[in-house]
Amino acid sequence: MYLSRFLSIHALWVTVSSLMQPYPLVWGHYDVCKTQIYTEEGKVWDYMACQPESTDMTKYLKVKLDPPDITCGDPPESFCAMGNPYMCNNECDASTPELAHPPELMFDFEGRHPSTFWQSATWKEYPKPLQVNITLSWSKTIELTDNIVITFESGRPDQMILEKSLDYGRTWQPYQYYATDCLDAFHMDPKSVKDLSQHTVLEIICTEEYSTGYTTNSKIIHFEIKDRFAFFAGPRLRNMASLYGQLDTTKKLRDFFTVTDLRIRLLRPAVGEIFVDELHLARYFYAISDIKVRGRCKCNLHATVCVYDNSKLTCECEHNTTGPDCGKCKKNYQGRPWSPGSYLPIPKGTANTCIPSISSIGNPPKFNRIWPNISSLEVSNPKQVAPKLALSTVSSVQVANHKRANVCDNELLHCQNGGTCHNNVRCLCPAAYTGILCEKLRCEEAGSCGSDSGQAAPPQGSPALLLLTALLGTASPWAF
Repeated sequence: MYLSRFLSIHALWVTVSSLMQPYPLVWGHYDVCKTQIYTEEGKVWDYMACQPESTDMTKYLKVKLDPPDITCGDPPESFCAMGNPYMCNNECDASTPELAHPPELMFDFEGRHPSTFWQSATWKEYPKPLQVNITLSWSKTIELTDNIVITFESGRPDQMILEKSLDYGRTWQPYQYYATDCLDAFHMDPKSVKDLSQHTVLEIICTEEYSTGYTTNSKIIHFEIKDRFAFFAGPRLRNMASLYGQLDTTKKLRDFFTVTDLRIRLLRPAVGEIFVDELHLARYFYAISDIKVRGRCKCNLHATVCVYDNSKLTCECEHNTTGPDCGKCKKNYQGRPWSPGSYLPIPKGTANTCIPSISSIGNPPKFNRIWPNISSLEVSNPKQVAPKLALSTVSSVQVANHKRANVCDNELLHCQNGGTCHNNVRCLCPAAYTGILCEKLRCEEAGSCGSDSGQAAPPQGSPALLLLTALLGTASPWAF
């Protein structure tokens, strides 16, 4: 009997799911740019904020080493094994594939034994510093979504800096310092991410946590993205609404996790002792077997797809936007200034689509501005930037009631049809338009437009979902 009930409910769920195709079952991941809804005027597109999935970004980068000839093997040289620093009969030879250690081995598939790795020349020119810059470039703005992880096959360096660029390598800012002695190396007190908080999450720190010198069991260095996310989303990142709210309203926080390039500056190899052993300089070098960087293309919440073509990443823009990052409106869709999409209100966000220009249409239609139901956002603490999100009261979108709109801005309450917001109290409209948000054609008041444009009704909940809830409710008191 119980099996038959289970099969009946399963069949019902399959049927209901097929009816709900226009309504994604899981919201909040921003993986859909638009869906069809029904209004009094018929079937229309409902636009929402969207972004590409997180992926392994090392598949799309270009790597550059400085100095260019720092890789071992040309000329061939011997180096010491990591497990036994005084067994120096290993050879690096760039002309022999089995003995070569080129840079691309930092990004190949791992899991083989022994590991493949890039390796620098040894510190044979001591006391001249052995320093290497490894630059990772994407020629595209990306958003980091997980920890940066660097796996060393040599000892972890005594001194290292991880840097980022937001302008394709023209300028650089430090992300984090690493040292066995932060005070001596960088004149900074040692800290870890656990010492930070919501208010200090953007602080650049020096950590001694990952610089333990020449130790076989300690190979990995982290830059902790998720630990920083956790200050807003909780230890297991379950409250992503809070994180998205902070990213949406705090540009410095959003920019902190955004890069075009990363640079690993290796400043001093693992020595493991106070003094360098000048009789065995072949034991000092850098070797990296793996670098992990997970993220997504930055598309300003206007795309779910980022394509890699001709060695270049580009967003496939929606919402009438264009550009590598969907950073501007298409031609003939410049009826109002471009704006990025918004994560708010959770779970669908706000698309901020570009609308047709006045010059691109003969008799322009009336565009209804759709924005979030602002009354559902409640500020929980005046000192906090992001609002507390009342998920139970947030409607997906709400068509604006222009009679009650008495304020404008450049984020949610946009002046329409080319109007500009003046002191957040009124819109300065083009000559052909009137209304609080420039939403009306002046000819309508004179009755000479010859068209009637009504407002669209807000989207309704899915009838299929309500049906499923009701049916499951009637079958809920099962006795097993």
